[in-house]
Amino acid sequence: MADINQRTRAVLAAVSIAALIALTAGCANDNAAAPAPEATGPTTGPGRADVQAPGVDLTVTHAVAHLDAAGDGTLTMAVRNEDGVPEHLGMVATPDGGRGALVGAKAVEGNGSLATAGILLQTGTTVTFGGNGPRVLLTHVKGVTNHHTLPVSLQFGVAGLVRLQARVTPD
Repeated sequence: MADINQRTRAVLAAVSIAALIALTAGCANDNAAAPAPEATGPTTGPGRADVQAPGVDLTVTHAVAHLDAAGDGTLTMAVRNEDGVPEHLGMVATPDGGRGALVGAKAVEGNGSLATAGILLQTGTTVTFGGNGPRVLLTHVKGVTNHHTLPVSLQFGVAGLVRLQARVTPD
């Protein structure tokens, strides 16, 4: 009789665990937050990307990769943040695993400064990358197209991944 009670308990435990897993999975799928948008534009031409999604209103303009013969240089651009919350540019990627190094603006704090999350982009402002503003340094970049553009991926904290074609000019 003890053997039957142990089997019954084992079966009940297994059924209970299976039911709990099924219910948890069902609830998780019903209440799952929508994934962050992977924004690709729409782009309106080389050097520009406009990103509008729920909670996101970001415009990148005048994106230009200034490169020398070795593929070294800078990425200049203007980023307008209108989404109602501060944004951060956390990463810049180029073809073949290339990465841009983020350098904060000369101001230690505020718009354009470099924090742990990346370059700060306050809401309702435009941050110009290059000159006295923050900079993106490029090293040994590959992947310039025949149309003299460079595919660039920008990773933002709120807007997510934004892809665009930066114009390429000699440095």
